[in-house]
Amino acid sequence: MKEYNVLQYGARGDGATNDAAAIQRAIDACAKDGGGRVVLESGHTFYSDSLRLKKNVDLHLQKGARLKATGDIHGYIRPNRQINDPKTALIGNPVTGKPSFVFLYGYEADGCAVTGAGTIDANGHAFVKRKDQYYVTGDFYPRPTVIYVEKSDHITFRDFTVTDAPFWTLHPAGCDDVLIDKIRILNDLDVANSDGIDPDHCSNVRILGCHIVCADDCICLKTSKGNAEYGPCENIVIDGCTLVSTSAAIKIGTEGVGDFRNILVSNCIISRSNRGLSIQIRDGGNVENVSYSNIIIETRRFCPDWWGTAEPIVLTTFDRDENTKSGRIKNIRFFNIAAKGENGVLIHGTENNRIENVRFENCSVTLTKTSKWPCGLYDLRPGVGRDVTPQNNAAFFIRHAKDIVIEKTDAAWGTLCENYQHAVDAADTENLSLIRFHGIAATPTAEAIKLRNVTLGAGHET
Repeated sequence: MKEYNVLQYGARGDGATNDAAAIQRAIDACAKDGGGRVVLESGHTFYSDSLRLKKNVDLHLQKGARLKATGDIHGYIRPNRQINDPKTALIGNPVTGKPSFVFLYGYEADGCAVTGAGTIDANGHAFVKRKDQYYVTGDFYPRPTVIYVEKSDHITFRDFTVTDAPFWTLHPAGCDDVLIDKIRILNDLDVANSDGIDPDHCSNVRILGCHIVCADDCICLKTSKGNAEYGPCENIVIDGCTLVSTSAAIKIGTEGVGDFRNILVSNCIISRSNRGLSIQIRDGGNVENVSYSNIIIETRRFCPDWWGTAEPIVLTTFDRDENTKSGRIKNIRFFNIAAKGENGVLIHGTENNRIENVRFENCSVTLTKTSKWPCGLYDLRPGVGRDVTPQNNAAFFIRHAKDIVIEKTDAAWGTLCENYQHAVDAADTENLSLIRFHGIAATPTAEAIKLRNVTLGAGHET
């Protein structure tokens, strides 16, 4: 593979000179020659405005090299000129357009790659300020995305580290055949919206062996309105990742105007997160054929400013607003999941849109109080009339569902909270089957299994 060293194109690599023009010259020369590797040499810090990734060009950061994003907002590529005003934005308002600012940007850049064991310093603290002791945010929204690649197939992101993202870190959109392998994302846990990886309307995606620490979601599959011209999010493999999040570690939604299907999540460890595994549908897109297996989940409440109340698993579908009807969730499997935290599993549809065909097998759910924040809550946001709702906590809390099987699964209690109650609390549910389920109530006065307006399914054992 032919290499193009950016120092030979005029880059200084002194951490002070803006090297964007020199790095871009190397990228452009590489692309003109049909592709190759643009090298950022170890031992240097390359301060830079935005860069455009090109077809068949591998932007390679050697170990010990650092690419630092500019702190000047005027130095960013702007795929979308719109900026939302946070003073008028509704809570839960989705990202409705393409990113307003991007550091590394690729469009129709088939075969492009970012690789190497170096570091991308996204310089996020240039764009945020402290709101309170628990989080920081910015004066405008959305702030710069670190890497955004759109309408580009056969793309690769491998081995590098990203630190200090001001907004979403890695956002492929409308892409097919995406490999994300062994990258590290190390964002501060108090920087709002600093998602890790957000595949959006993408297909045939593999996210393998990554370590992600971030505020908001570590891995979030989306079908955003801003990229609605592309297809569903489908054929996704997430495997071997370690994740820490102040929201959900792995989420599907909430931006979901298109469908999500054929998703495998396995062999992951989730720790210190407000939520573990989450499917939140608020728009018209449907979710089906999702399998989670061999996952360890540990949840805790970070603080009330963040989404989630320590639910290890969440499946919810609610209308976003009066004019937006939510899609359906069906055919979801959980196998060999060990969850321990301050809350239990939440499954909540609506009377006219039940969550269907969900199976738990060989799972364990243990509720134990660890933070100073109140328990007895479930976070149902966003949606019409949805909020953080007072409700006694159960290992399994189920509302408006159909064909739910909980088999060879245990519910247990650790350090008790006054709102810990039932092993299973189900209402308005059709065909609920508990098969070799083991669980007792948290207190002697509570029912282990509380059922209201529930029909029992085939194979149910009392």
